[in-house]
Amino acid sequence: MLTIIGCGNLNRCDDAVGVIIAQKLQQFFRENTLSNIRIYDCGTAGMEVMFQARGSQKLIIIDACSTGSEPGTIYKVPGEELEALPEPSYSLHDFRWDHALAAGKKIFQEDFPKDVIVYLIEAENLGLGLEISPSLQPAITQVIDWIQQEIRDFIDIKEN
Repeated sequence: MLTIIGCGNLNRCDDAVGVIIAQKLQQFFRENTLSNIRIYDCGTAGMEVMFQARGSQKLIIIDACSTGSEPGTIYKVPGEELEALPEPSYSLHDFRWDHALAAGKKIFQEDFPKDVIVYLIEAENLGLGLEISPSLQPAITQVIDWIQQEIRDFIDIKEN
């Protein structure tokens, strides 16, 4: 199973980029019946990321980032470089997808994907709003193309 998860907040401009990509991939999925592929919009729910990833062989996460780089810069990072155990907290709102990677591996062990890739797109605007900055459009198209190729490669591996 290949699981693709888009993360972000649709009400915070460019923070929505992971969710928007997941939604576009879901449309691709509807038009191309693919077995062993799951695509989710997990918004900002890190706990949901952990549970949706369970049982997958490969996991792809898409989200926005804010590093001070040029808006639209794409980072493709192995998940193990980004996973982090959460700090003690009384709120599930503090449990993010990077925490889900570490906790999922610890809790689910062999039933959690070892092959994890995270696509991060540098945001220009994380303020309140519903529009993605035009500077991110080329990155959105590029990440969708790369993930569609990863889907094709995963299907080819499963068939052989």
